[in-house]
Amino acid sequence: MNVQRSAAEPAAAAVAVPEAVPALDAADHGSGPGPGRGTALVPIVLVVAGGLSVQFGSAVAALLMPKAGALGVVTLRLAAAALILLVVCRPKLRGHSRADWGTVVAFGVAMGGMNTLFYQALDRIPLGIAVTLEVLGPLALSVFASRRLINVVWAGLALVGVVLLGGGGFDRLDPVGAAYALGAGAMWAAYIVFSARTGRRFPQADGLALAMVVAAVLSLPLGIWESGEKLTVPSTLALGAAVAVLSSVLPYTLELMALRRLPASTFAVMMSLEPAIAATAGFLILNQALSTADALAIALVIGASMGAVRSQTGARKQG
Repeated sequence: MNVQRSAAEPAAAAVAVPEAVPALDAADHGSGPGPGRGTALVPIVLVVAGGLSVQFGSAVAALLMPKAGALGVVTLRLAAAALILLVVCRPKLRGHSRADWGTVVAFGVAMGGMNTLFYQALDRIPLGIAVTLEVLGPLALSVFASRRLINVVWAGLALVGVVLLGGGGFDRLDPVGAAYALGAGAMWAAYIVFSARTGRRFPQADGLALAMVVAAVLSLPLGIWESGEKLTVPSTLALGAAVAVLSSVLPYTLELMALRRLPASTFAVMMSLEPAIAATAGFLILNQALSTADALAIALVIGASMGAVRSQTGARKQG
């Protein structure tokens, strides 16, 4: 997890859920899939389970928003996840330089901003569309980092998908919600960069745990301002803890296990299916049906994400 890697590599592989990014560095140390077909399917099942956990956790968060508000849900999720990671990881506070702390603080700010903006978007637009717009941030970072002409094609394909989502203009969607989702995508790109830097400076998941604390502390005033005493209701606290486990703790664990036996490039391609998983979760949990145009738009963005990852992986192999 602490392998020296450039920011471009995780950027290319991370057109997926942000939670997956810190684990990508472990891929190169994992043993390959076992000889049996069943063994080979295990890491794939783990990745799919992690994706389902993240997106169904987001659906549960949407159900919680009427009780605690979008900012309140963010606070509950980050605070609960921070507490769990501190207990599990027990990160060391001594022996780090000022630059180390600056990096982990920037990572926490990016994490907090990404979650805050995404949940604001989720409060206004369907889950599948919110995730699709958010994925554009990592996709753009991957395209810029690769500096390959073919990725301009993938960027154009994603742009067509965005135009379809907006129905020719974003008046069909809540424009504020769409703006929040795009902003979350930009913060996701920053998350990827600082995740890679944090992974090089902190052992294991120590940097992730500390960054989660930073994000939780930053979100706390906003959550209290919006929701106040609503955050102390036992049922709300329980649902907030469930969101933290589904959206953070469980996916981290499943993806780390998968990446011990799955190449990072394969992992990234599979994670590019997140918008489709999100749309399914939105339909099953939130009754958010998508139009044919929305489904086609999501498919185009997924295709662009997969293409960008594949072309970046091919470039690294040729180099």
